Amino acid sequence: MGEYGGDLNANLLCPDTGDPQLDKAVVQWMTWDQNPQTRAQIESLAREGKRQELRERLCSRMTFGTAGLRAPMGAGFALINDLTVIQSTQGMHRYLEKSFPDLRRRGVVIGYDTRGQEASNCRSERLARLAAAVLLSRNVPVFLFSTYVPTPFVPYAVRKLGTAAGVMVTASHNPKEDNGYKVYWKNGAQIASPHDKEILKCIEESLEPWSDSWKENLADSSDLRSDPLEKICRSYMEDLKLVCFHRELNTKTPLKFVHTAFHGVGHEYVQQAFRVFGFLPPLPVPEQKDPDPEFSTVRSPNPEEGESVLELSLRLAEKEGARVVVATDPDADRLAVAEQYEPGRWKVFTGNEMAALLGWWLFWNWREKHADMADLDRVYMLATTVSSKILRTIARREGFHFEETLPGFKWIGNRVKELMDKGNEVLFAFEESIGFMCGTSVLDKDGVSAAVVVAEMAAYLETRNFTMTQQLAHIYEVYGLHISETSYLICHDPPTVNRIFARLRNFGGEVRYPLSCGEHSITHIRDVTTGYDSSQRSGKSVLPIAKNSQMVTFTFQNGSVATLRTSGTEPKIKYYAELCAAPGKSDLSSMREELRKLTAALVEDFLEPDRNNLTRRSSRESEKLL
Repeated sequence: MGEYGGDLNANLLCPDTGDPQLDKAVVQWMTWDQNPQTRAQIESLAREGKRQELRERLCSRMTFGTAGLRAPMGAGFALINDLTVIQSTQGMHRYLEKSFPDLRRRGVVIGYDTRGQEASNCRSERLARLAAAVLLSRNVPVFLFSTYVPTPFVPYAVRKLGTAAGVMVTASHNPKEDNGYKVYWKNGAQIASPHDKEILKCIEESLEPWSDSWKENLADSSDLRSDPLEKICRSYMEDLKLVCFHRELNTKTPLKFVHTAFHGVGHEYVQQAFRVFGFLPPLPVPEQKDPDPEFSTVRSPNPEEGESVLELSLRLAEKEGARVVVATDPDADRLAVAEQYEPGRWKVFTGNEMAALLGWWLFWNWREKHADMADLDRVYMLATTVSSKILRTIARREGFHFEETLPGFKWIGNRVKELMDKGNEVLFAFEESIGFMCGTSVLDKDGVSAAVVVAEMAAYLETRNFTMTQQLAHIYEVYGLHISETSYLICHDPPTVNRIFARLRNFGGEVRYPLSCGEHSITHIRDVTTGYDSSQRSGKSVLPIAKNSQMVTFTFQNGSVATLRTSGTEPKIKYYAELCAAPGKSDLSSMREELRKLTAALVEDFLEPDRNNLTRRSSRESEKLL
């Protein structure tokens, strides 16, 4: 088992809390953990008799959500730390061995961001090196990046290098206390069922750390470790050219751009991407361009929060005369965009609005290269089911295909690969939470490529004396107005969440769903948690059943669609509502009022925030066109 890294409190080897499961968990932790800081945390809790906190930390394990394993950093089997990363990697190795006879030829890619917690000695780089040690100790080649990289580099490297899998240690845009363990399969997409469930089983069978799993520095001496940084970065930047259509115009644009990396990994890589497209590099926000695990200048490291967290970016842009701001989240897989459309007035685009623009842009450039349109039947775009239906509307009008998936890019990435394997071309895919996939070099959301594609679109529109804000209004004028509202309430009590959704399935004390919401009649209900869909003759959902999360979608008589779902990464109940109008029949003010009433009824009648003690978030504005 190796050295313990400190004197073992003998009482903790024979604890007596009155709870045999907890006693066993304490003994296991103190026997297996070799990190002095996290061992001390459990010792302290045991000494102080904090049994409830010990149970929360030790008597449950993380499960794969929409973005892998994700939890706060700290001591305990339910948290992210040295031991749980070692256990997760041992389980993954066990499953990979079963799945790949040539695992020792293929190897595994490992990347990491810049997160860290001093109190637990828990840094993304250290966790990545421990994961590498697990695999190297079993003679599996490891492509471990020598420095932090954007999350998209890992799925890109999996396909480019032909590895069996990839691991990215990141918690993306989550609070600073969190970290995560994201797994990609050989196809370059995030793992989905059955791989996630099978890996969890293998983790349970591989809990005791192997002696060499703690050798953090094994990567420095092993001949099986290689650094893919230079090759992958060069190849990634070369492949970016596949979504660059107007490089000559880019070199001449008068537009200036500002970029913020949100204290994460994105600065250097976005600078390179802009050069590839022929632009001058964007102006970085000085206070946010370098990694900072404390995220010291923002209330939340999530650019999805909009103008409130983009203050430094907008201030710099106004000072420097830059009209467009691009913001990558800490691991550079998401992108927020803002545009100054009038002096002193900024439009911060929602994910749905930016998807309307990027969908239009990528299809328009594809059409410019395919005058005969013979290949149109093989062209696809995708979105998650809680995202705007604008791509579906455009697809119906223009003749290409559109598909929906369950929330999360793991569903998009795997479906895109299936379509590609059948000879189809996927131009674009997105999720409303500012996640965009431009082209198919990366089968995941990618803030680096999205940032430079947005810049090229803005530069092109500038040559037509058009802003992106004006172009968005034009898109809605041609295809019909789509307005939506997305927000969330916070609930830290899982039983309360389960009770809320159980009530929806037994509304009014009967075994049925609600028939109306406020003054709006419900025409169809889809519940992917149970697999029910009233719009299908069979009564079964076309989308896969997702038993481990809650998600119910309501279609209303007025044509609006609303979804309630739990977050896969945070203690949130999210709600999404959209109202669509036919081209030329858009009364923006009346539509906004109708949507406002609908979402208010959705929250008050179905979620009952006051009764259920839910914490309200200041609701994000309905998406604005101007």
